[in-house]
Amino acid sequence: MESYLHPTILFLLRRRALRYALGPFSDRVGVMETLLRPITDADGPQETGFVYGESPTIRGLNVMIAEVAQTDIPVLIVGESGTGKEVYARTIHRLSGALNPQPRLINCGLLEGRRIVSALREVFREGQDSGRPESLILDGIDDLDLATQKVLLSVLSESEWNRHAGQRNLRLISTATKNMENEIESGGFRRELYFRLNGACVRLPALRERKEDIAALAEYFLLKHSRLLGKKTPNLESGALEILREYPWPGNIRELENLTRKIVAVGNAEEALLDLRTARLQQVKTQEKSATSSLKIAAKAASRERERELILGALQRTKWNRKRAARELQISYKSLLYKIKQIELPETILQERGRK
Repeated sequence: MESYLHPTILFLLRRRALRYALGPFSDRVGVMETLLRPITDADGPQETGFVYGESPTIRGLNVMIAEVAQTDIPVLIVGESGTGKEVYARTIHRLSGALNPQPRLINCGLLEGRRIVSALREVFREGQDSGRPESLILDGIDDLDLATQKVLLSVLSESEWNRHAGQRNLRLISTATKNMENEIESGGFRRELYFRLNGACVRLPALRERKEDIAALAEYFLLKHSRLLGKKTPNLESGALEILREYPWPGNIRELENLTRKIVAVGNAEEALLDLRTARLQQVKTQEKSATSSLKIAAKAASRERERELILGALQRTKWNRKRAARELQISYKSLLYKIKQIELPETILQERGRK
């Protein structure tokens, strides 16, 4: 487990004088469950949006965020669109013990640069006046242009100085959809800003990589939208759940939620899943067609390679006399010339061998 953690988290795990930090991973999971489970049990998942998963990857991530939440280091949450980045950001805020029930959120993709910086300065100013620890979520930092990144870095540097001076205790949580390392290499994101925001990195897996959690997530969304729509909560039969597990979910958890809302609205899971079933069948047909096409290409390539071997062998035995080689291969002289060109035999070889 520890090999997948950010170095900062490893440092915290090794330094904190808690039993689970030094004990087996299973013990740490048990302790973290007592921290995370109440978010759904006491407050209700409908209020928080947090569903405690069962897949090994998610259980490891839950251990990580519960530990990180007890610090004030900045956190960067990276994942595909629809994987639940904002839900995890709010969960870290709730576990941090901040007095404000809701974190401040700045959507970097919707606001222009100057408004983002203005909102950021306002948050810092309010925090200094109140003296209360808060959480700030910068949603979609990979959408920032380079000019805004430069100003943001300056503002964060000012905040860092104030924090060390004892004037500020701000939990900064950022989210990104793109691969940030690739963005840095391509010049789309400032390396120094990345390291400023990435005190601990939480990488959320795609839903197709955590299929063990699909049933629990579907149940949560069915309950949520049944309450919102004032309808009876439908039950998913094993066949319906199998369809959900087989689907690749390009839209991740957000797509699953949209589907469960449709199931509740329609009141019939089979009817609501018709489009999904059709899409799955189409995907299977496409894969089969691709496999068939690949076999044809492979067979053609193998045939051409064998043909090349036979032609070269005949030319070598006849001392590169093409007319004799054509008779040995039982094809016309004209056909042999065409095939020699087709197998891309260099003309210089024929010249060097003294063709006739």
